[in-house]
Amino acid sequence: MNQKIAHIALVVNNYDEAIKFYTQTLHFTLVEDTVLSPDKRWVLVAPPGSTGTTLLLAQASNDEQKSRVGNQTGGRVFLFLYTDDIKRDHQNLLAKNVIIVREPVTQPYGTVLVFADLYGNLWDLIEPIKK
Repeated sequence: MNQKIAHIALVVNNYDEAIKFYTQTLHFTLVEDTVLSPDKRWVLVAPPGSTGTTLLLAQASNDEQKSRVGNQTGGRVFLFLYTDDIKRDHQNLLAKNVIIVREPVTQPYGTVLVFADLYGNLWDLIEPIKK
């Protein structure tokens, strides 16, 4: 058997503001933006250099979905982003006024900081220890 996770859906308020944040603030690549209907698009973004799982930006379409924007995991860290240079990325986040929830700390597995995306979802940014 050969399987992999292709996409993770991230509920957002608005396609265009989410695309702007992920591409301009986090420097993700816009992989696809296809109109499916007047109210629905298929929007995929991925970190620079990534060839794996992508984020599917899913615009909330009802009150139940809107209530989940920014809190899909009940306040826990939701997504984990590896980097090859946490100092560079930390400075970029600060320059773009991204909320840093926890400043960088060294852990047994690498250096990690926690930031909030434009909706408040928490992310771990991790520079793994080089082996």
